[in-house]
Amino acid sequence: MSADLCTLTATELLDGYRKKAFSPVEATRAVLERIERLNPVLNAFVLVARKEAMAAAKASEARWRVGHPMGQLDGVPVSIKDLLLTRGWPTLRGSKTVDPRGPWNDDAPCVARLREHGAVLLGKTATPEFGWKGVTDGPLSGITRNPWNPKMTPGGSSGGGAAAVASGMGPLTVGTDGGGSIRIPCAFTGLVGIKPSFGRVPAWPLSPMGTVAHVGPMTRSVADAALMMNVLTLPDSRDWHALPWDPRDYRVGLEDGVKGLRIAYSADLGYAQVDPEVAKIVKKAVRAFTDLGAVVENEDPGFGDALQLFADHWFPGAASVVRGIPAATRKLMDKGLLEVARDGEKVTMAQYFDAMKQRGALGELMNRFHTRFDLLVTPTLPLPAFKVGREVSGLMKEKRWTDWTPFSYPFNLTQQPAATVPCGLTKSGLPVGLHIVGPRYADALVLRAARAFESTHPYRAPNLAKLGK
Repeated sequence: MSADLCTLTATELLDGYRKKAFSPVEATRAVLERIERLNPVLNAFVLVARKEAMAAAKASEARWRVGHPMGQLDGVPVSIKDLLLTRGWPTLRGSKTVDPRGPWNDDAPCVARLREHGAVLLGKTATPEFGWKGVTDGPLSGITRNPWNPKMTPGGSSGGGAAAVASGMGPLTVGTDGGGSIRIPCAFTGLVGIKPSFGRVPAWPLSPMGTVAHVGPMTRSVADAALMMNVLTLPDSRDWHALPWDPRDYRVGLEDGVKGLRIAYSADLGYAQVDPEVAKIVKKAVRAFTDLGAVVENEDPGFGDALQLFADHWFPGAASVVRGIPAATRKLMDKGLLEVARDGEKVTMAQYFDAMKQRGALGELMNRFHTRFDLLVTPTLPLPAFKVGREVSGLMKEKRWTDWTPFSYPFNLTQQPAATVPCGLTKSGLPVGLHIVGPRYADALVLRAARAFESTHPYRAPNLAKLGK
């Protein structure tokens, strides 16, 4: 086991606590030291609660000393995206328009479950304003950077959490995904991330973006994602949309492999433009499923570009956010968010109802598709990470972040589980992600396939030596 506690997964930390090889205090202290060293470079955290984290670690250490951990994540350092309510800490949502004085009396369901299972909460991670785009920068916290190359974006909107986990500033983080916001940054930083089936992880309050927004884990291993799912999926009566609780242990069956599964591989969904190097890396990676015994066929799912359909659902949510902010303070906001909010205001009620009908048709199409195929695999993103400080790469004539995320947002509309796993590096040393999509409610199957692929592509960490001593 590595002497560097910051490199260990949550599963490895828990094994070490069990064997008394090291303690939650030692692990938390190591992570906090890593944060102190690297956060000034990466800007992953917007709040670090050192005293609270150490107090929680000491309490956990006492429980482990007598062999009575209080839950499945007792003593594991975890960070929280700054869109999720956390009792006692400001949740500013990346915006200068939110009053930091609060009051902050509530935990979001995922935060409450983490506390109940003994996790050591480190602090809040950066997000673009109200999580509106696929990169992480904004007027409140500035630019968050990618540990693989700090000149590049880690993606977004859960980019702070991705930068933290990829650089060893805690093994786990909780993200949200309204159009790819877990999968985008995980792909750009070489992590595992899953957007669970909608309602699988209770959420409260509901995102302004409505029923396209999911909550889920971001980790360095599939086993850790499964472990987090055990905790995050526990019931919470505040979520009216939540699925009935499934008491399964997501770690059970994780090693069952993909032999005999029918997997559709779509290189571009039939319409997306993909960087040739990314396409080559993903195509090669998909062969692993054949080697593992799956039946892989080249097949597009059969829907057209869902960009306008997604915009008709998502942009009105942005408009709702902005409407709730006094006009006098809107000058403090990200100009891009204000622009998409104006686009959202133009969506009529008739258009919105038509979009809901189209969304239903898309969901039906994918339901039918999965009667023939157990899983769909695609690139997670059509390009590697690009330079910080911009919404788009400029390489594909994009106007908005949605133009370079064609593989993620369709499956927010359909509410299917979708995971990304790292599948290789570009010649410039940037991670590429493989996207695994399953039928609605087949979260365990998606994790199982992700683990099978991971077994052929072990985790690779970025070189952190150049980031700070």
